[in-house]
This record gives sequence, structure tokens and C-alpha cells, in this order.
Amino acid sequence: MALSAVEISKEEEKVTSEHYERSQWVLNAPDPPTTWHKLGGSVSNTISKYQEMCFALRSQHGPKLLLSFLRGIFPILQWGPNYSPTKFRNDLLAGLTIASLCIPQSIGYATLAKLDPEYGLYTSVVPPLMYALMGTSREIAIGPVAVVSLLLSSMIEKLIDPAIDPNGYRKLVFTATFFAGIFKAAFGLLRLGFLVDFVSHAAIVGFMGGAATIIGLQQLKGLFGINHFTNKTDIISVMKSLWESIHHPISADKSGVNIVRHIKGGLNPSSINQIELNNPHIGALAKIGLVLAAVALTESVAVGRSFASMKGYHLDGNKEMVSLGFMNIIGCIFSCYVATGSFSRTVVNFTAGCETLASNIVMAIVVIVSLQCLTKLLYFTPTAILASIILSALPGLIDINEAYKIWKVDKLDFLACVGAFFGVIFSSVELGLLVAVAISFTKIIWISIGAGTETLGRLPGTDVFCDVQQYPMAVKTPGVAILRVKSALLCFSNANSVRERILKWITQEEAKGKTEGNTGSTIQLVILDTSNLVSIDTSGIASLEELHESLVSSGKQLAIANPRWQVIYKLKGTNFVTRIGGRVFLTIGEAIDCNLDF
Repeated sequence: MALSAVEISKEEEKVTSEHYERSQWVLNAPDPPTTWHKLGGSVSNTISKYQEMCFALRSQHGPKLLLSFLRGIFPILQWGPNYSPTKFRNDLLAGLTIASLCIPQSIGYATLAKLDPEYGLYTSVVPPLMYALMGTSREIAIGPVAVVSLLLSSMIEKLIDPAIDPNGYRKLVFTATFFAGIFKAAFGLLRLGFLVDFVSHAAIVGFMGGAATIIGLQQLKGLFGINHFTNKTDIISVMKSLWESIHHPISADKSGVNIVRHIKGGLNPSSINQIELNNPHIGALAKIGLVLAAVALTESVAVGRSFASMKGYHLDGNKEMVSLGFMNIIGCIFSCYVATGSFSRTVVNFTAGCETLASNIVMAIVVIVSLQCLTKLLYFTPTAILASIILSALPGLIDINEAYKIWKVDKLDFLACVGAFFGVIFSSVELGLLVAVAISFTKIIWISIGAGTETLGRLPGTDVFCDVQQYPMAVKTPGVAILRVKSALLCFSNANSVRERILKWITQEEAKGKTEGNTGSTIQLVILDTSNLVSIDTSGIASLEELHESLVSSGKQLAIANPRWQVIYKLKGTNFVTRIGGRVFLTIGEAIDCNLDF
């Protein structure tokens, strides 16, 4: 039965009343947390983690209290009691396997770091033992790595030439290692692991590829027995040295082959007196330590998380940082330079069937035995063999397939990858890393500035509004322009651009309608869907005010739909809601259906 005009009017009033009530839900929401409240909450959450641990410890007494405290610091006490002979057999085989790779690698990486060979072996003793006590990954194999060794030497030799003053160079290495450990531990204790994520995946791929290329070119010296070779890391200097060596006889040892020669035996000597915190280069060393910490953490955490996901367990990034930090702090006291999780050795460790971090203990014990008993045998190790061992580990660092995938998925990411690669091979390792980070930040800014809008329409038979370009079947509402801001931020970097694009689009749509003879094309209401916006600043609000004034001057009205908590709070605080007549709605449908005075 048809409804009378009075009944229809009452029904419309009821709908309007419901819409008004729901709009008040948006306008009268409680104030959101302030910036200081969020900051305090973050600090409080960090502190509460340690308070909970302390409370749990206080609730226990005697031996239980001590055991709980030690378990929190040394995870080996958690899995150690359940250790079985089967696990030991697997860890023993894995440890012996990675030790066979670790010994020649460590010697080679020490020469890459411009240190005597034994320092690479020292770095494969104390850090793995410390990590076995404090680490949470079951598969990571700890020790010196090629990229960090190259990065260390390329930066520190700018302060002191290792050929002129090897003792002074070693002191700077140990001091930089100390700072790297401090930064790693601080990142973990303050739960700042997210900082490592500022180095994007694409940047890491390019950086690793460039570093591997430079490392490979540097090994030509040992591979071909070239005595006079550049200390620079850029490809131009390396190729120039290689070209010069081709036009002169390549000299070798009296026996015809260059060998490692003397390797100092014995356990790790103390180097605590060589850590100079009053060194005139202390500022530069702190910066070097920060860079080393970032690169080493990025590689180690990424490797650890990859294998943890394969084994089906969670790896706590912050705890990893703490363990990696303390491992380097203790290591630098015992003649070790920066150590981290090695990708190549971790793959071997995983493939060999390791069960726990006991494989690192086995590896360290084998290295200790080698330092005690086998240094005379290592004396005759050809440098060409060390170079070939390092070269054999490099293909895993150059991931062409991943670079191609990045190219297919995101061209800006590929630019970061290529920028890092060419920055490393044509200049220096640190500049390549800086270029990668700079391009990643530029991408963030570019995305923010380039944030536009999308036109929405209603999907047939639903109350869902979607982008009309993605869903061509979506129907536009006559006389109403429904636009959604794509960005999560409307701020100084993109506010004017968004406003200009909205006004330009409205002008084009009306002009298009007139050209096609569509008399109903005049837009009377502009609905701005702000569901994507999580924050807005004063520049963003100013742009909305200018948009409103421009629309009013041409006989149009502006409405806001579905604003987020922080956004509506700021719009109310600047009286913008009052300026647009309170036209703020919970949904786009309610903004259309409500009786607005067109």
C-alpha cells in the first residue's frame, strides 16, 4: 500500500534524526591521546616490560629468584636442561662443518679488515660463545663477515693508515667495535629495533651486491699475487691497479706462491687497554660504530628472522640486539672486532642440521684448538686460497633475481637498490649506504607529496563506495562529488597539491558535462572521505579552509565523511566544523541522504 505524503515526511524526519544522531557520535568523541601521552605510553611500555620481569622475580625467593633472573639474561638456561644426546650429535656435526668454513674465512676477513690473520680467529671464539649464552636464534652462526670487515677498514683507514701505524689502527678498530656493541645493546634495551627498518629491503639488496662486487675485486690482489695494489675500494681505483699490474711482471714469494706466513697462536689476549675513549678521533669512531651497528644488525636480524620463520618460531628482534651488543662489547675486550650473524655460515649451519646454539660452541672450541695447535700448519696457507674462499661466499650476496623482482614491483625501490649499488662500487661503502637511505627517505617524501585523490561511486545494490577507476560499475551520484584522499597524512608537503587537484577535477567534470549536454552535471555538494587520513597538521587544515571558501564562492558545499579520531579533534579545535555548518557524517551514504540545503 502506498505511503501518504505525511508518512513519507515522518519517515524522512526519522532518517534525518538518525543521521544527525550518528554524526554526533563523530563530533562528540572523547579527546584522543596527545603526543606527549603517546610518547609517555611508549616509554611506559618499555619500562613496564622490565618492571614485570622485576615483579616476577620479587615474587620468588632464594634459588628460584636467581634462576629466573639468569634465565631472562641467558636463554641457554631455558633450553639447556632439555638438551638431548640426539641434539648434541646434530649440533656437533653442524659445528664441525661450520668450523671448517669458519677458519679460512675468518683469516680472509681479517685481512679484508686490514688486521693480522689471528684477529679473525679471535673474533670467531668469544662472540660465538657469548651469543650461545644470550642469543635467541637457533641457527645463526656468529663471526666476522665480509661486508662489515670491508666497511670497517674503509672507514678507519681514513683516520690512520694500517700500513704505517698498525698498533694505532688496531686501537681504533677495538674502540669502534666497542661503540658498535654499545649502540646495538642500546637499540635493544630501549626497544628501538624499528630504526633498522629505515634501511629498506631494496637498499640492502643493492648495498650487499655493491659490497660483494668490491670485495671480489679486492681479492684479485691475493688471487694473482699482486704486491702493489690500491687500498681504495671504488671500482675505478681497483681496475686501474689491475691494469697497471697487467703491464708489469707480477711478483710472488720465493716459493712462487704468496702465503699467510706467521699467525700468532694462543687464546685471545686482552685488549682492554687498547680501547681508547679519550682518543682525538672519538667522535668519528662513534659515528663509525653507529654505521657498523646498523649494517651488522640489519644483516643478522634479517638472517635470523628468515630461518626462524622456516623453523616456525618467533625471534625477538630487541633481545637479539641486546645479545649482539653485549657479545661485541665483551669481544672487543678480548681482541675481537665487529662480529655478527654470517649469512653463508648460517646457511651451512642450517643445512648441516643444527638444533641449537651449541653448534656455535663447537665451532668456537675448534677455533680455540686451531689457535693452540694448528697455527704452524696455517702458516703455509696460500693467500690465493683465502681469496678464493672469500670469492666463493660472494655470489650469495649478489641477488640478481631479487633485483629483477624489485624492478618489476616498484621502480622507486629499484632506484634505491641501484643507487646503493653504484654508490658502493664508484665511491665508498659508507656513501653507498648513505645513498640508499637518502633514496628511501626521498621515496617517502615523494609518496607524501604525490598523494592525490580518487573519485568514489556506489556499487550497484550496496551501500559501498569504491574508486570508480578500479570498479567501473560504481555509479556516481548526480550533483555530488565524492572524493577520497589517498594519503594517510594531509600535511605541509601535500596539502596544497590535494586542494588544487580537487578544484581542478571539479572544474573538469563540470566542463565535461556541459560539453556532453548533461544539464545535471553541476556539482552542488563535495563530500570528502577522510577515512584514510590518520593525521592532519595546520597546513592541511588551512588547505581545507581554502577549499571550503572556493566551493562556497561557486555555490557549492563541503561535507566531511568518516574522519579519524585525531583528524576530527583538530578540525573541531580550529572551528573548521563550525565553518562548514557541522556537515560531518559517519558514512558517505549518510552525507548524501541527509537533507542538505543544496
